[in-house]
Amino acid sequence: MDINGLASKTKLLLMDVDGVLTNGRLFNVPGPDGAMVETKGFDSQDGIGLQWLSWHGIRTGVISGRLSPATVERAKQCKMAYVYQGHIEKIPILEEILADARLDSGEVAYIGDDFTDVVIMRRVGFAVATANARPEVKAAAHYVTEAAGGAGAVREVIEIILKAQGLWQEILKHYELG
Repeated sequence: MDINGLASKTKLLLMDVDGVLTNGRLFNVPGPDGAMVETKGFDSQDGIGLQWLSWHGIRTGVISGRLSPATVERAKQCKMAYVYQGHIEKIPILEEILADARLDSGEVAYIGDDFTDVVIMRRVGFAVATANARPEVKAAAHYVTEAAGGAGAVREVIEIILKAQGLWQEILKHYELG
């Protein structure tokens, strides 16, 4: 399979959150009022990579079954264009995003790790499963990351996309590496 060919067409990178942007662990901690608040940890290298995509006009977004203020904040920090939470049925959300972005599904990459992601993965141009994904999800993917979700999987995909589109050298030069 020509992964570079698939990645070169990407104009929008969508992903799940838990198990993709995070390692899937959820932490409940007491908030200021004593009520429990859910939080999670995100990978900083994934975050800067997401910003690099925005520098090059490649939009990003999340479609998650869970509701989390931490996800909203992380999406804002990473300049994501689309943030959908509380949606286990993801096909209508994909269709809404495609209409808004005026893109063909072949111009979308999606990163997932669990069963709810497969329906999206089967409809996009570049379907990616994280190293920690369920075996059935990996079987539906064009590419399986070496890194696990929350540990650089998103950054790995971003680098593939940027390299396939001839943009990687520009990133390296920006940081005086190329």
